[in-house]
Amino acid sequence: MKTGLVLEGGAMQGLYTAGVLDIFLENNIHFDGVMGVSAGALFGINYITGQKGRAIRYCKKYNKDRHYMGILPFLKSGDIIDREYAYELVPKKLDPIDDEAFKRSDIPFYCVVTNMNTGEPEYIKINSVYDQMDELRASGSMPYVCKPVRINGNLYMDGAVADSIPFEKMLEMGYDRLVVILTKSIEYIKKPLPQRLSRLIYEKNFPLFDEKVRNRHIMYNAEKERLFDAARNNDNIEIILPSEPLYVGKTEKNPDKLDAIYQLGRIDGRKALTDLPFISEQL
Repeated sequence: MKTGLVLEGGAMQGLYTAGVLDIFLENNIHFDGVMGVSAGALFGINYITGQKGRAIRYCKKYNKDRHYMGILPFLKSGDIIDREYAYELVPKKLDPIDDEAFKRSDIPFYCVVTNMNTGEPEYIKINSVYDQMDELRASGSMPYVCKPVRINGNLYMDGAVADSIPFEKMLEMGYDRLVVILTKSIEYIKKPLPQRLSRLIYEKNFPLFDEKVRNRHIMYNAEKERLFDAARNNDNIEIILPSEPLYVGKTEKNPDKLDAIYQLGRIDGRKALTDLPFISEQL
């Protein structure tokens, strides 16, 4: 039986996932494959490299730098997160990702991106973080506040636009058992994104992508409902989600708020060690 790990996105709410994953690392919890969306992909790589604590460390240190994230990078380049700072300087020099450990790992890692021409999700296997940084950046490039990323002649953005919780894709790929980490509480219902703004920015050149952006709340809420229905009817699907709502902005800079999200992930991760059969079986 193959067990897959699915990591939802959620910008800085993804530090909840980072907390859960660090508990997994501390307890040698192993999976046969991992798929991350947006922040789930960007923070999930640290699970593969075994770099416990890296995600919360660099977010607390660099998020508060106005040149790293916020209005200055957006006015400078159209990206709310500075590409050179966040995707080159930090992961390669200031707080390096252990890309050699990533390449040595026997755990396949996939990130989800949305093709802007087709509006459809694509699932890209990451073999090297350094060599495929654009793919990871595309997965986390949020509509409205980020520019598209060009990969092999096509333009891509946030994977969560087309497939926010790709548990069905993991089942389709042959993973019989799933652990899904969500970043939204059980009560959460997604609301529509600004419809006119999406039409203004995307409709002319990317009508299928525009349609996906405007209807993302419908897709997300239906996908979440299918996930919970599947978990109720299938003992081989287990869900970890915040035990309380995560009140943190997408570009949160306050280190204390970031740490609180991370610590809640650790608390819920410890609970999963005893509450979830697949996790507890490995202890």
